[in-house]
Amino acid sequence: MKKVRVSHRSVYHKTAEVEVFIPNTVDEFDIQQYLNDNEHLWVDKIDQKLSEAKYEYGFGMDDGFDYYWTDKDQPCEWRYDCETDKTGGHL
Repeated sequence: MKKVRVSHRSVYHKTAEVEVFIPNTVDEFDIQQYLNDNEHLWVDKIDQKLSEAKYEYGFGMDDGFDYYWTDKDQPCEWRYDCETDKTGGHL
């Protein structure tokens, strides 16, 4: 008899979202820099939400709130989205 190994790989993910209020004086082109410079406004909050989130089956590419993930080849992705300016990007 031949021995055959059957393997399966499943990917699970979590997603989390928090809202951050930034001054109206921050230009739409400076939002990314503002968020990077002020991580204290969101890092602990997003970590808390992520720890409370449940694992879901899949890579998570279709899980989004008002957007979809874009880095299809990456296991994790950070982004921001500003409804007021209708802008967003990666952190």
